[in-house]
Amino acid sequence: MQKIYALIRVSTAEQNEQRQVISMTKIGVPKENIIIEKESGKSTKRTKYHKLVNRLKMGDILYLENVDRLSRDYDGIVGEWHNLKQKGVIVKVLDTPILDTDQKDTSLLSRFIRNILLHVFAFQAESEWVKIKERQAQGIAVAKSSGKNLGRPKAKITKKQKITVAQYQDKKITLNEALERLEIKKSTFYKLVNKLKINP
Repeated sequence: MQKIYALIRVSTAEQNEQRQVISMTKIGVPKENIIIEKESGKSTKRTKYHKLVNRLKMGDILYLENVDRLSRDYDGIVGEWHNLKQKGVIVKVLDTPILDTDQKDTSLLSRFIRNILLHVFAFQAESEWVKIKERQAQGIAVAKSSGKNLGRPKAKITKKQKITVAQYQDKKITLNEALERLEIKKSTFYKLVNKLKINP
């Protein structure tokens, strides 16, 4: 029986995938078959993607918003595309339906044009990725040269946290009471205790 899947990929955990999810559900992809990947397309640890490929059977349909969901680099996109075709998976691309692998026109000219377009889009995807990385590197270099601190600012320890830790250490309150008061996990609380030991 034919199954319908969708692959959604965002580059970071902070990016919102909801827009892509809405697009996929509108075209009939079951929510349980929408695979959301929050790992870089350059990563070789793409666990969710590789699990999806293993699940796909001949005749199944895989929807992509665009071809760069398969990978960030040229070779990756072309390689994954041909891998899916060899498995007999029907690949559909929302922003460039001319690439859909279930085209009725299978003439040599049509196949040639679609192949050229795939390589063009793969080239554009890697070019954009390289530009983004170059701009990031330039931004970091400028920030460093101007003496700016990079990364997340260190969270300040609040008065409430200090009092709670002190009361816990004096055995005036239990661990659970301390966790409930500060609304944090046990591991986070112990890190806080260690910080206060170093910087009382």
